[in-house]
Amino acid sequence: MSYQVLARKWRPRSFADMVGQEHVLKALINALDSDRTHHAYLFTGTRGVGKTTLARILAKCLNCLEGVSSTPCGTCAACVGIDEGRFIDLIEVDAASRARVEETRELMDNVQYTPTSGRYKVYLIDEVHMFSNHSFNALLKTLEEPPPHVKFLLATTEAKKVPVTILSRCMQFNLKHLSVDQIDGQLTRILQAEAITAEPQCSRLIARAANGSVRDALSLLDQAIAYGGGELRLEQVRTMLGSIDSAEVLTLLTHVINAEGEALLQRIHLVSEHNPDYQQLLVDMIDCLQRIALIQVLGEKADTEEHLDERLHSLAAATDPEQIQLLYQIAITGRRDMHLAPEPRSGFEMVLIRMLAFQPGGSAHRVPGAPPAVNQSVSKDAAVTTDKRPQPDPGTEAATAPAPAASTGVDSWQAVIDEMALAGLVKELAGHTVLKKHTDTAVHLSLAPDKEHLLNQNQKDRLEQAIKTRFGEHMKLLIDVEQPGAETPAQLEGRRREAALEMARESIQNDPNVKAIQELFDATVDENSIELEDRQQTTDNRQQ
Repeated sequence: MSYQVLARKWRPRSFADMVGQEHVLKALINALDSDRTHHAYLFTGTRGVGKTTLARILAKCLNCLEGVSSTPCGTCAACVGIDEGRFIDLIEVDAASRARVEETRELMDNVQYTPTSGRYKVYLIDEVHMFSNHSFNALLKTLEEPPPHVKFLLATTEAKKVPVTILSRCMQFNLKHLSVDQIDGQLTRILQAEAITAEPQCSRLIARAANGSVRDALSLLDQAIAYGGGELRLEQVRTMLGSIDSAEVLTLLTHVINAEGEALLQRIHLVSEHNPDYQQLLVDMIDCLQRIALIQVLGEKADTEEHLDERLHSLAAATDPEQIQLLYQIAITGRRDMHLAPEPRSGFEMVLIRMLAFQPGGSAHRVPGAPPAVNQSVSKDAAVTTDKRPQPDPGTEAATAPAPAASTGVDSWQAVIDEMALAGLVKELAGHTVLKKHTDTAVHLSLAPDKEHLLNQNQKDRLEQAIKTRFGEHMKLLIDVEQPGAETPAQLEGRRREAALEMARESIQNDPNVKAIQELFDATVDENSIELEDRQQTTDNRQQ
């Protein structure tokens, strides 16, 4: 006897054999057991989730010789005939090959005749959305009021293409994608039943590659068994799928987070030797970023893969949540645009380079060999610093570290902020404070009450860590929420910027060419459209 592929051999023959789709199974089982079956059902969903299989099981339940129930015997002539595809009262129609209205009318003309051997004549119309408008019209009246001995079971992958007049006459069930865990469990049971040796993680890799389709998973499993000569080896499965080890994905991600551009490109070159699927590789990176974000929110309660647990937690502890969110968004956008790249590898490289370019602190402009922006040995709340001066010995740091400027003026505190190279919310918090006073062991700041929303423990810890990094571990940070006694750096920056903008408006209004245009065309200048060309102008003026 010829070999039967796994997708056919392991096709479910009863509701109990179905994987997932509990919301559909419960409704059908209750309807069959209470004798409240509808005359027309529509099963929708993507390929390989069980639409046609579910329709055949329902046909078996309706025609089992032992009576209508949710548990057909599986041994009577009707059940065996349906399983083997030779039951005369189950008429399977492929709408893609019988889309002409003449064929549909011929089909409907035979509806009036009673079943030959079964209890019901069941019409299973697959890919019903392929019918033409005339074919749908020919089906419409019969579908609404069929004879009592007829049941219609329709299946489609594109329900939006089915006319609403058809949808309204059917009981509709939407079959969902199956989860990786559900498919992995089914593949594991099949491998055990088939007595096939498989290394750990092989079935899970195949389950992930199937994208929610059991049929695709079984086809890939058949392919993997043939590729491995009757057994599944992890490295062979990876090669067949074009996937990369999760540890390798995390290594790439670590280089991105640490802003190690040269090491990142070298690693991509090594990965390219395995001819990976770059689209899938980017998806794996997105998955890792999502897991890291979950760890940052849930801590130990987050569900991670055991063999990656330690590295994921390490990256989560060493990276700001804002940075993970930024990298995730860049990866999602990059995945959408990858097909526009000249070739997959260059598209993948560009996504990772974009991640480097948008790192907080301008890390993309750092020369090779410069200190990374984020290091796994540093606390996740540590501020990024670009201070390249020789660092003192830790034992003498407290004694030799320079204190903040003696003046409590705005410019002095702004200079300290610039030296610490702060970024994001912690920079905004520092910019809205005033240096109230300082001692050899503490920096005392004032924060206006209307800016209190910027102050939370996380941002305060980051600012304090930046001060310790700049002035010594002995320094403490104290912040009072009160009306500052002086102008904050943010207020000074806004005032200087407004003054520069006013100068730009006056310059345009007094420009001879602008005046000539106004007189010639009776025109006016839209002052709201005037913007500073160089956004760093006020900063440059201050530094000069």
